[in-house]
Amino acid sequence: MHDPLDASTIIFALLAIFVLWKLRSVLGTRTGNEKPPPVPFLRRAVEDNKVVPLPGAAAQPASETNPNRWRPYAEPGSKAAAGLDAIVAANPGFTLEAFLPGAKTAYEMIVTAFASGDLQTLRNLLDKDVFDSFSAAIAGRENRGESMTTRVVSIDQVTIEDAGMHGGSAQITLRFFAKLITATRDKSGAVISGDPEKSIDIADVWTFARDVSSRDPNWKLAATQTGH
Repeated sequence: MHDPLDASTIIFALLAIFVLWKLRSVLGTRTGNEKPPPVPFLRRAVEDNKVVPLPGAAAQPASETNPNRWRPYAEPGSKAAAGLDAIVAANPGFTLEAFLPGAKTAYEMIVTAFASGDLQTLRNLLDKDVFDSFSAAIAGRENRGESMTTRVVSIDQVTIEDAGMHGGSAQITLRFFAKLITATRDKSGAVISGDPEKSIDIADVWTFARDVSSRDPNWKLAATQTGH
């Protein structure tokens, strides 16, 4: 005959049954219909009672996020500010913080390339009409046997004259206030225009354009004029 169960065996058995019941009540059982756990980047974090959009959240229109976002380049409510808002609506990745340094670099490259007759650089930075105009001016200078040198001493200020969408083209007109040293020489090397030793103040008004439907992120010079 087997010995009857002693008290300690019964106690351990009861404890095991209790532990299993407790685990089941806490963990539950899977039925296959449980909701998946939340994905962190699909929710919105709340901080100091303000809704903070996480990566992937749609940006609000410029006029709703910060009406002063274009200062000091364009006053709130101005035509230029409205034009910049329209450009952002068509091209959400646009920022002046990226555009303006690029425009300054393009200004210097174009001015020096025109002086040296570097058509390849100009072709990459100008739209067709402006390129044709610059190319003709360079050809005329070369036919006369003239040469030109230009150095950008400084770009002191850049202001936004106008901005907006024209069809599918984003266009921004800038006024460049710069100091240049430029001189043109004839066949003999004599200076016939400018001064190779003295800088002059220049105010140029240039319009840059970009097709927002294009994968090409680059802006090109679409029009030029001398500022007053």
